[in-house]
Amino acid sequence: MRACLAVCVLAPLLAAPAAARRHDSEKMPVTRVRDLHYGDVLFHYFQENDFEALTRSLAYDHWSRMPHHEDEALLLEGGMYLDLGMHNEAGAIFEKVLTLNVPTGVRNRAWFYLANVWYARGYLEKAEGALRKINGRMSPDLEAQKELLFANVLMHEGRFDEAIQLLSGWRGQQPWSAYARFNLGVALVRAKRLADADPFLSGVGNMLPSTTELAALRDRANLALGYAYLQADEPARARAPLSRVRLNGPYSDKALLGLGWADSALGEYQAALSPWMELRNRDMLDSAVQEAYLAVPYAFSKLNANAQSAEYYESAVNSFDAENQRLDGAIASIRKGDMLERVLNKDQVRGEDAHYGWFWQLKNLPDAPESRYLYALLAGHDFQEGLKNYRDLVYLGGTLETWDGDMVAFEDMIDTRASAFAERLPRADALLASDAVGKLQQRDVAFENRLRTIESQHDVAALGTATEREQWARVQRVEGALAGTPDTPENAALRARLALVKGVLQFRLNDAYGARLWQEHRGLKDLNFALNEAQGRWIRVERARKNMPANTGEFAIRVASLKQRIGALQGRLAATERKQSDYLGAVAVNELEQQKDRLAAYQVQARFALATMYDRAANDESSRPPKPAAPVQKGAETDEPAPPAEEPPK
Repeated sequence: MRACLAVCVLAPLLAAPAAARRHDSEKMPVTRVRDLHYGDVLFHYFQENDFEALTRSLAYDHWSRMPHHEDEALLLEGGMYLDLGMHNEAGAIFEKVLTLNVPTGVRNRAWFYLANVWYARGYLEKAEGALRKINGRMSPDLEAQKELLFANVLMHEGRFDEAIQLLSGWRGQQPWSAYARFNLGVALVRAKRLADADPFLSGVGNMLPSTTELAALRDRANLALGYAYLQADEPARARAPLSRVRLNGPYSDKALLGLGWADSALGEYQAALSPWMELRNRDMLDSAVQEAYLAVPYAFSKLNANAQSAEYYESAVNSFDAENQRLDGAIASIRKGDMLERVLNKDQVRGEDAHYGWFWQLKNLPDAPESRYLYALLAGHDFQEGLKNYRDLVYLGGTLETWDGDMVAFEDMIDTRASAFAERLPRADALLASDAVGKLQQRDVAFENRLRTIESQHDVAALGTATEREQWARVQRVEGALAGTPDTPENAALRARLALVKGVLQFRLNDAYGARLWQEHRGLKDLNFALNEAQGRWIRVERARKNMPANTGEFAIRVASLKQRIGALQGRLAATERKQSDYLGAVAVNELEQQKDRLAAYQVQARFALATMYDRAANDESSRPPKPAAPVQKGAETDEPAPPAEEPPK
C-alpha cells in the first residue's frame, strides 16, 4: 500500500497542466520542499510512521503552516488515509484532488489502490467506480492486476457474462495469466458452462508452479474443477483433477473428501476408503474431516462389513460428542469477553514499536480453549476485517493515553513557567524601574561627543595611555612653573631639557594617535551595537512582563480544552472498542454455533445409521432358527444416503 503513497508524495500538483502533459505519466518529478513543516511531515512519512505523519499534516494544515504545498499535502493525506484503511476519507480526498492537473499515472495508481481497498472491504460498487476512473493503460504489471480485480468485482456482483467477456480477451504474463485463467474458469463454471471451463481450469491445474502461491492456485483450480464435475454428476471426470491436489496443501482435506465421493459414486467403495481413512486421521476442526467420520462407516456398510461400519459409526458419535464439548468450552470462554485482549496482547499493540495499519495480520495465538478454532475463524473475511479494526482501536487507545500524559506534562510546564515568572517578577520590575539602559545610552552619547572633540582638536595626549597622560601632565606643570622664573643659565638649561622631553613625548603620542583614534571609534561602534542589543532585550523583557500572564493563561486554557477533548475521545473509543469486541465475539460464537449445528446433524445421521443397522441385525437374527455356532455376519445394506458434496470453492 505504501506504493500508492510513494506515487502521491512527490506528485507535482502545483505544476501547470502543460508541464504535466509533457512529463512521463509513470515517473514522478522531484518537488522542492518550500515549507519546513511539510518537510517535517515527509520525514515522518519516510520513517514509515504514517499515523504521526498524518497527525502532523492535519495539524499544520489547520494552522496554515504549509502554504506552498496545500494540494500536495492533501494528496499525501489521502494516500496515508488509504494506507491506514480509512477508504472513505481517502476517496473523498481523491475525488477533490485528482484532477486533470495531476499526471495520468498518479491518478490511475491512486484510483487502482483505492479500488483494491474498497474491494477488500466489500464495497463492490465503489471499487467498480474507482476502476472506471482509470484513464488509459498503466504499466503492464498494474494493468494485469487491474483487469483481474475488475473481473473479481464483476463475479462477486453476479455478472459472470461480463467477467467472461473481460477475461476472454486478456493477455498477460505469469503469475497474472494463471490467475486470469483460473478466474475465467470459475466464471464459466458459475455460468453453467463446465465444458468451456475445463480447458482453463485444467491448464492451471497442470502447470508447473514456481512459487508456493502458484502451487496453492494450482490446487485450488483442480479442486474447483473436481467438485464442478461432482455436482454435474460426472464422478469419473472428477477423479483426475482431485488426484492432482497436493496431500500437504491447504486444500488437501476437501480434495480427499471429493475423491472418496467420486469413487463412491462409481461404486468403488473399497477405493473410496483409502482417501477417507487418511482424512479421518486429520484434525477434526475441518468440516471435510467431520464428514469423513460418516463417509468411512458408510463405505463399510456398502461393502457389507457391518461390524466395522457399526464400530466407526460409534467412534464418530463419540468423537462428535467430544468435539461438541470442546466447542461448548470455547463458546463459554469467548462469552467471558476477554478473548481479544488475550489474542492481541494490548501491551504489545500499544508499545513504541507497534505498527498501526488495517493490513495487520495475527500470527500468534494464546493458550486458551478457543485458540484451536481461531485459525479457522481468521480465515473468514468478516472476522479478519473486524479484528483489524479492533486492533486499530486498541492502538488509538494507547495513542490517546500517551497524549493524555503529554497534556499532564504540559500542565506541569505551564505551572513551572508561572512559578518562575512570579519568582523573577520582582527582579524584573526593579530592573525596568532602574532605567539602566537609558543611563548607559546617555554615557554613550557623552563618550561620542568627547571623542568628536578630541578628533577636532587633534588632542593626541587625550588618547595616550595612563602613564603617557600622567607624563604629559607633569611636563605641562613643569613648563608652567618655569614660565615665571627669571632667565638664568640654569633655568635656560632646564627649559631646554624640558623641551627635549616634551618633544619626545609629543612625537610618541602623535605617532600612535591615528591607530588609537581608529581603535576608539571601533570600540564606540561595538558599544553602540551592544547597547542596541541591550535595548532590544529590554523591550522584549517589557513585552514579556505584559504578555506572560496572558500567554500562560491562554496555553492553560488550550491544554485544559485538549485534555477534555482527549477524555471525551477516550470514552467514545472505549465504548466503540467494547462494541467491536462484542461484535467479534458474536461472529466467533456464531461460527462455533454453526459448527455445533453441523456436528449435531452429523451426529443424528450417525445415530440413525447405527440404529438402523442394529434394527436390521435384530430383525435378521429373530427371523432365523437358533444355531449353536456363532452366526455368520451378512450385514444388510443401509439406506443411509451419502452426505452431500460441498460446493466448489469460491
